[in-house]
Amino acid sequence: MFIETETTPNPATLKFLPGRPVMSAGTLDIRDAEGARQSPLAQALFALEGVRGAFFGADFISVTNDGGEWSDLKPAVLGAIIEHFLSGEPLLTPEAEVSAGGDEPEFFAEADAEAVEAIKQLIETHVRPAVAGDGGDIRFRGFRDGIVYLAMKGSCSGCPSSTATLKHGVQNLLKHYIPDVRAVESI
Repeated sequence: MFIETETTPNPATLKFLPGRPVMSAGTLDIRDAEGARQSPLAQALFALEGVRGAFFGADFISVTNDGGEWSDLKPAVLGAIIEHFLSGEPLLTPEAEVSAGGDEPEFFAEADAEAVEAIKQLIETHVRPAVAGDGGDIRFRGFRDGIVYLAMKGSCSGCPSSTATLKHGVQNLLKHYIPDVRAVESI
């Protein structure tokens, strides 16, 4: 089994591409050993010294370290991923809480429904694919007083360049197409 790796804009996170589906639907963002109980693979990753986070996407796994050197941790992460996929074990336990994107409450005024639909469409077609390419995910959470609220996950969560991505990328895109948008904030 060959697994490709890619760097992400977040220097603490590497993206691992096993060449096969990882999540059949939704995403799973795991930030601690307690959350890792949802997945045998996450348990194996969190058993490695230096792993601080794991994010499962459709065809990738993003792993975040605690600030150590990737040269020390990367071979162990690759070994855990290979061992998991070769074992045939399921990725998730039956109790896993997978985010399909619509499980967290959204907030916006009914009068803004048309603008919100346009915002969601732009995020789905233009923003999410780019963010997934960097090993993360971004979801609409709300719209109030011209401010779009988004949740960032995976390698984007805590990334030093995530503010620039939001302000110069996403905000400019949304403001260009939707005049009601004044700003974008991460929650």
